[in-house]
Amino acid sequence: MGAPGVGKGTQAVRLAMILGAPHISTGDILREAVKGGTDLGRKVRSFLEAGKLVPDGLMGDLIQDRMSKDDAGAGFILDGFPRTLDQVHILDGVLENLGAVLDGAYILAAPEGEIVRRLTGRRICPGCNAVFHLDSRPPKAPGVCDECGSALVQRPDDTEAVIRDRLEVYEAQTRPVADAYRQRGQLVEIDGLGDPDEITARLENSLKESRAQ
Repeated sequence: MGAPGVGKGTQAVRLAMILGAPHISTGDILREAVKGGTDLGRKVRSFLEAGKLVPDGLMGDLIQDRMSKDDAGAGFILDGFPRTLDQVHILDGVLENLGAVLDGAYILAAPEGEIVRRLTGRRICPGCNAVFHLDSRPPKAPGVCDECGSALVQRPDDTEAVIRDRLEVYEAQTRPVADAYRQRGQLVEIDGLGDPDEITARLENSLKESRAQ
């Protein structure tokens, strides 16, 4: 878990490679369900085409379906779920059905100013989807993609006003999820500042420690 721009998606992918466990992202699950044309996928499509959020109960069914696959038998990394207290309870039921338990709920932390800096400096290539950053990964030529030469753009949701709105939504909706896992003694807070390799090492070491207890 963590605020927008804190790097949870990046770290989830890295940790999945280290552990040999699938990275289960809600965004990926929704896309795969729709593409697969399953009964669940058709239900998802109906909500997405109507511009509505997928209900928590349906998300729970999708999560359970994904976590039931063979590659998740030895473990999994959830990214983007649960986001609300209702989803915490849904996940409890899914884990009980699967006979699985959480090693921990990991939350990456970074100051708001750093998150705003990261996201406002991000630039995307519309041609090949390469990602750059004005500070940490600038293109060789200003405003031009190194890979394909297309003009780089800033995503509409990477402006400071939108970012601060997203952070307010995060505080209101997702912070209670972190508090719920803290009360259970399962929340692990990880410093999200520094080089990505350093953050990955912190996550890996913390997971090893929790498993050794």
